[in-house]
Amino acid sequence: MHSDSSHAEFEVLQRLKAGDHAAFEVLYNLYAKPLYWKLKRMVKDTEEADELLQNLFVKVWERREQINIQQSFEAYLYRVAQHMAVDYFRRLERQSRLQDEVSKSSTEVDGDTEAQLIAKETQQLLDEAIAKLPEQRRRAFILCKIEGKTYLEAAEIMQISPNTVHNHLVKAVQSVKNHLAQSGRDIAILTLLFLLTQPFV
Repeated sequence: MHSDSSHAEFEVLQRLKAGDHAAFEVLYNLYAKPLYWKLKRMVKDTEEADELLQNLFVKVWERREQINIQQSFEAYLYRVAQHMAVDYFRRLERQSRLQDEVSKSSTEVDGDTEAQLIAKETQQLLDEAIAKLPEQRRRAFILCKIEGKTYLEAAEIMQISPNTVHNHLVKAVQSVKNHLAQSGRDIAILTLLFLLTQPFV
């Protein structure tokens, strides 16, 4: 209020502190519009400014008994508005960080899901390729490329020479590569490339 009506303001504030709704409405009608424009300039959002304004006057009513009527009520309102605007931006920052975390987690989940699907499809392709191999080639491939045994170990299990194991394995690897190539799944081929080319001796 203007300085020439400070006494009237004092009386209205006394009534407000006593719980007078009419006094509250007087103060609302007097200060709501300028406070709204101040909040709008601070938060740059019409709807948010209106909501903050309503919350501000809710606080005024709830804290009416704590208001120091010896001090400027207008200055008090603007301090509250300033604090609410600061809280608004802090809330936005927290929401932004939360959204980033959710987005990150979602991406990780999606990535994990995609990886699982690729692994499942790759395993299926590999199983199909292995199943098509002749028995000896299939055993050599499984022993050396899946179980990681050396040619010598595989030879002892299969009761053939290490050189024969090598020959079976070379042909088995080529057959598996051909099967993967025919599937048109480049990712599957790249995934299995190391497995198919790493030698065991």
